[in-house]
Amino acid sequence: MSTSTLTPSPAAERRPLPPAPPEVPADAWHARPTADVLAALGTTDLGLSTEVAARRLVEHGPNALPQHGGESALSILVRQFHNPLIYVLLASTGLAILTGKVFDGLVILGVVVLNAIIGFVQEYRAGKAIQALSAMVPQLATVLRDGRRQSLPAADLVPGDVVALQSGDKVPADVRLLEARTLKVEEAALTGESVPVEKGPAPVDADAGVGDRRSMGYSGTLVTYGTGTAVVVGTGARTELGRISALLKEADDLETPLTKQLGVIGTWITAGIVAVSVVLLAVGLLRGYPLGDAVLAAVTLAVGAIPEGLPAVVTIALAIGVQRMARRRSVVRKLPAVETLGSTTVICSDKTGTLTKNEMTVQALWTPAGAWRLTGVGYAPEGALVTDDGVAVPGPVPDAVRALLTAGALCNDATVERQGDAWALTGDPTEGALVTAADKLGLEAEALRVSHPRLDAVPFESERQYMATLHREPGGGQAIYVKGAPEAVLRRCALPEGGAERAAVLAEVERIAAQGMRVLACGVRRPGGSHAELAESDVEAGFTFLGLQGMIDPPRAEAVEAVRACRAAGITVKMITGDHPETARAIGEALGLADPGEEAVTGAELGRLSDEALREAAARHNVFARVAPEHKLRLVQALQARGEVVAMTGDGVNDAPALKQADIGVAMGITGTAVSKEAADVVLADDNFASIAAAVEEGRRVYDNLIKALAFLLPTNLGLAVILSVAVAFFPIVGGEALLPMLPVQILWINLVASVALALPLAFEAPERDVMRRPPRRPDAPILSRFVVGRTVAVALLMAAGAIGLFLNEYREALAAGVEAAAALGEAQTMAVTTVILFQIFYLLNCRSLKESVLQIGLFSNPWVYVGIGSLLVLQLGFVYLPVMHAVFGSAPIPAHAWGEALVVALVVIPAIGLEKWWRRRRAGA
Repeated sequence: MSTSTLTPSPAAERRPLPPAPPEVPADAWHARPTADVLAALGTTDLGLSTEVAARRLVEHGPNALPQHGGESALSILVRQFHNPLIYVLLASTGLAILTGKVFDGLVILGVVVLNAIIGFVQEYRAGKAIQALSAMVPQLATVLRDGRRQSLPAADLVPGDVVALQSGDKVPADVRLLEARTLKVEEAALTGESVPVEKGPAPVDADAGVGDRRSMGYSGTLVTYGTGTAVVVGTGARTELGRISALLKEADDLETPLTKQLGVIGTWITAGIVAVSVVLLAVGLLRGYPLGDAVLAAVTLAVGAIPEGLPAVVTIALAIGVQRMARRRSVVRKLPAVETLGSTTVICSDKTGTLTKNEMTVQALWTPAGAWRLTGVGYAPEGALVTDDGVAVPGPVPDAVRALLTAGALCNDATVERQGDAWALTGDPTEGALVTAADKLGLEAEALRVSHPRLDAVPFESERQYMATLHREPGGGQAIYVKGAPEAVLRRCALPEGGAERAAVLAEVERIAAQGMRVLACGVRRPGGSHAELAESDVEAGFTFLGLQGMIDPPRAEAVEAVRACRAAGITVKMITGDHPETARAIGEALGLADPGEEAVTGAELGRLSDEALREAAARHNVFARVAPEHKLRLVQALQARGEVVAMTGDGVNDAPALKQADIGVAMGITGTAVSKEAADVVLADDNFASIAAAVEEGRRVYDNLIKALAFLLPTNLGLAVILSVAVAFFPIVGGEALLPMLPVQILWINLVASVALALPLAFEAPERDVMRRPPRRPDAPILSRFVVGRTVAVALLMAAGAIGLFLNEYREALAAGVEAAAALGEAQTMAVTTVILFQIFYLLNCRSLKESVLQIGLFSNPWVYVGIGSLLVLQLGFVYLPVMHAVFGSAPIPAHAWGEALVVALVVIPAIGLEKWWRRRRAGA
């Protein structure tokens, strides 16, 4: 082959081959011309006949999301008994009843039922997220059937139906637009887009994301402006809402870190109890115990070693945390979420309405006379004019700025009014920002509209990219104001193509847009004569260019501080939004989430990544834009796969699957959709990201206090097990019966009444001083740390030694005093119970802080501790001296000196634990 055949001729270079037309997937309705769409659906722009629609309704089913029943109340109740510790208690109940200890067995059974009721009340939450999605579908729709308009139930729509849309309508199904006149649709709940999206029938790229499909309307979104007609392309489960519904079902309800750890503890305790109980039963039989007594000893040990009060303490402590969080504007729907917030390592936040207020705000002003900035956030008319470097502008508003803001306020259909404590917008958010900008500088948009009455208008249309209004001016004469896309306005102004002035304007447009802002230009023309109407020909040329206004939905000031607080607490904050990449990047920079110039990662880029690459990208980047619901879900799953505890915040339907998948879902209470609230664990009453930081602090406080409660409860259970084990192994058999220091019902008195009364006040302890200055605990970190285990063993041995010694001493003294053996045993058992309870009271004071002494945290900083101690002392006096308590619990009166002996023995725990704390502080400082 000659070389000439390998070298293209100059002619060939001048005539490149035309590119192959892109292949459009059959279901990419947004990328297909309207004629192709109608043909593919077997319909026309006059819609379907009633007969064809009826056949299609049978084929496709109603335009409604599939309903899935939630978990029944009975199954929730049954699940409360699915716990290894409960199995042991139920087995103990059966054994006690079979061996004739019916009362003991019934008491144990009562404890099991009580715990089940507490768990049932805690978990009884109906899963209503999918039903809430269904509520977004409108009830009626305007449809073309048999060539005429009809109002039909939205559930009867089928693919191929042609529907009419107008301002105020909810889009009844997924539709492809056929015609549109100034049509705008609010899609924030579905896509996260900050402002209503302009819609039109022109096809868009096949790979465009949902937020960029301008030729489509999606079920449940809201028409805010204009009119249009569209053909139905998807109904029911085949809509975007249906797809999100499917994702919502796929998302897992995850166990919280606390639930997982308590499950692990329960499994180990169960295994230990079963093993020790079997050994104890064998030892008792080998020592000559009657079978009933041997079984009773094993049952007593099982009841003593199981922390029956723990579920109640955990639930009530979480409930107290819920109440505290409610006072800090966070409403908790699921109790374990309180603690999970405290262990959060990553917060994935939606942008619109969460980190920002979802209120467009003019921040940049530029005129040929100079550049300024406007302070303030949202629709409240609070702010000031400053220079680009933040210096306040003294004196009156410059004339150039006044003229620019006047144009923006008059060429405008929006109103902003105070409603109670908030400012409410009626109309387009972009126009609302222009009204507020004028109000901030005292121009008062409503007063301008009175002094400059509107005579006529050319409304905004996407094809024109501008709006124009005709006004009568106060001094006579008329003015035409125009606002719109900078290119559209510049074409109508006396700025020649290629001129320096025009180049300066375009450069400024690029500069403001690079900050993630939407840029609008304004101009004015004062025509001669008097015009009653405004024609498009009147807006073609001859305008004076007034300037540019750059606007954005800026971050809340408190959100910036909250992000900083989260980072100080070792929590990574990531922004995941459906908004434009440039806008997301700008907000990310302002919040300190992204370095200057760092680009946002888009959903399209995420969609091309493997699971492994996605996990790396999720860890490395903090700003994600133009993400679809499935991208949000995958990001949360990728972070969880890296071992992170993920909190997800959001307010839209598009956030619901990720909210459910996350370890903790946080929805917005004001702007949040019903779907997002039902999928979430926590709802923020004020839609403020700063409330999340407060909730994290509260969650850490709850966890700390639960660890204190656990460190308080477990030594008692281990101590009781040691007491019974020692008794069975070494105590003599008296009169053919076992000599047990405590009965099962007495142990239940300690575990339920005494332990709960003392552990609950720990839920009111103030947060530790370093609660928000330490990193989150590792998700896999065990609750039973070496410290908790060591403390548990040490305190349990001290408690067991004191109780056993005083039991034996009291039993011998009673026998020596001529008391009958059974009565002497009752007195000795009462002495052992009293010793344990006094021991618990003094140990409680040491558990108020696991690091510092009670003097350092303040003797009276938590008065509930003394309420608990006082209540328990009153109950214990009843246990010892009331005949009715003797009948129920087998207790007996003890002399006054016995209380003194028990008090002295119990006091030993205070210096012992104080020494341990000092030693640990010294090691930590070394």
